[in-house]
Amino acid sequence: MSFSAIAAVLTIIFVAALVRSAFGFGDALVGMPLLALVVPIRAATPLMALVGPTIAVLMLARSWRRVDFRSTAVLIVSTLAGIPFGLYALKSVREGLIDIVLAGVIILFALYSLFRPEVRRLKSARSAPAFGFAAGVLGAATNSNGPPVVFYGALRGWPPESFRATLQGYFILTGPAILIGQAAAGFLTARVWRAYLYSLPLIAIAVWAGHGLGRRLPAARFYRWIYGLLLAAGLGLVLKTLLASPGLKGG
Repeated sequence: MSFSAIAAVLTIIFVAALVRSAFGFGDALVGMPLLALVVPIRAATPLMALVGPTIAVLMLARSWRRVDFRSTAVLIVSTLAGIPFGLYALKSVREGLIDIVLAGVIILFALYSLFRPEVRRLKSARSAPAFGFAAGVLGAATNSNGPPVVFYGALRGWPPESFRATLQGYFILTGPAILIGQAAAGFLTARVWRAYLYSLPLIAIAVWAGHGLGRRLPAARFYRWIYGLLLAAGLGLVLKTLLASPGLKGG
């Protein structure tokens, strides 16, 4: 990898880590499309899979006391329960259809929340199993388990610090499973490990800077940014599906 390519990769990872540490998620949303312009997708995917848990560990080292442990536990258990159903859907449903449905839900929720900011809040954790189950289904079927968990946190109206910390508590236990699968498939090559090790100092700086940025955002503005990121994720998923699944367009 040339010096310019390494510099581009490190810059992208820094920006992705900054977004994740400020808002609790969004590193893959920012990092994956940009990394794919610089390195092969088989290098970009495992690299972001290494970066994500690293950010979560650094964030939790500072804010683990803010984690809603009850909700995290319920979300993780119900996510595991939903995985078999997602695998079944992956085998049974037409390719691309699940992505379109997921994108539609994300876009509608984000638009509603942006233009109707007084979203009705969930007052208890009783609905957490439903959101966790949906995350398991979507994670197994589309590798997108994040949106239902983000929805749940937004609807509970957690303070931004708790929102970020609880998401990390959830993702830090699901990320290693992805890494194990990618290692077994041979994607964690020496080049990926080298880029990851080079990025560690920048990740640490980005987490520190993102923490300060997130703390300066009032709660209302913080959630508008969250909904904006979700809207971008939904639109990106539609674009990816249309480009990757010509059969979906042709019937």
